[in-house]
Amino acid sequence: MAETIPDSMLAGRLNVRTRDFAVTEVPVPTPGPGEVLVRVRAAGVCLSDVHLIEGELTPLFLPGDTVTLGHEVAGTVAALGDGVTGWATDQRVLLQAGEERHGVVHTRGVDYDGGWAQYAVARADTLVAVPDDLPLEQACIVPDAVSTPWGAITATAGVRPAQPVGVWGIGGLGAHGVQLLRLAGAAPIIAVDPVPAARERALQFGADVALDPADDDLVDQVRAATGGAGLAFAFDFAGVAAVREQAVRALGVGGALVLVGLTRQPLTIKDGTAFSYFGQKVLGHYGSMPEHVLELVQLVRHHRIDFARSVSDTLPLSEAATAVDRLSRKEGDPIRLVLQP
Repeated sequence: MAETIPDSMLAGRLNVRTRDFAVTEVPVPTPGPGEVLVRVRAAGVCLSDVHLIEGELTPLFLPGDTVTLGHEVAGTVAALGDGVTGWATDQRVLLQAGEERHGVVHTRGVDYDGGWAQYAVARADTLVAVPDDLPLEQACIVPDAVSTPWGAITATAGVRPAQPVGVWGIGGLGAHGVQLLRLAGAAPIIAVDPVPAARERALQFGADVALDPADDDLVDQVRAATGGAGLAFAFDFAGVAAVREQAVRALGVGGALVLVGLTRQPLTIKDGTAFSYFGQKVLGHYGSMPEHVLELVQLVRHHRIDFARSVSDTLPLSEAATAVDRLSRKEGDPIRLVLQP
């Protein structure tokens, strides 16, 4: 039986000019040709959303001043636009975090309306079927919180089994980074975070060693854990200048610093001669490609990875501002908070 779709819905809307955010009532969008209307069941709250609200990020391609936030979205198909085939109403889906338009990627919930709403429109080719045994509140975080570190590990770094790696920042991205590095066969995995609970979480997610960045001998501890070799890859999920300087000092010969955490702060290499002599590298990484999401769904389908520990709490859509505040203040040191419209 077809779903009765209302005329209006709640949506978390941000004015990117004034940075005013509110959950307000707006018309339910209508899917055009090649598009699908999705009944949103779960939407992740990402630090990028916080950065948008606080003014650290500004959309590049948004037409107008206001956008519905939310680039981590899962739900069920509510209605099909003209010409859409291969999908059925009530089918469980997640949405890719963006879509390519004329060779340029536009990000959902940034450059066009996202999923902090009761309904969202998506181009049909950005839907991904969700396995029946993957809860939608876990499925929604795959297109960023999980696929971004997966892309950094497999595509940007190209981590191979038995390579020693370090992970700085065990939050929403870093916690999954540890889990996925374990899956990729990296060894040892050294997690670095100033919060004791985060270090404990890193060990639970598969890190071999968890260190406090405040330790004066941290680099020596990394060298000891790697048999003196240093790191093949140091992943910065924190986006903090001091983290990057510390991570570079822990690299081995030919090692690379992989920048995943976003920051406007300058990158400083204090000993450029040593960096050049040892053939070290800096690799920038941003987001993920659609194939990374598909790979992760396939891994879930075959029970190679489990996101049951990834959702720290769920809140109703009406409390989106509360979720943003909790994430901004890192209350409870969450991995991911999820809104349920």
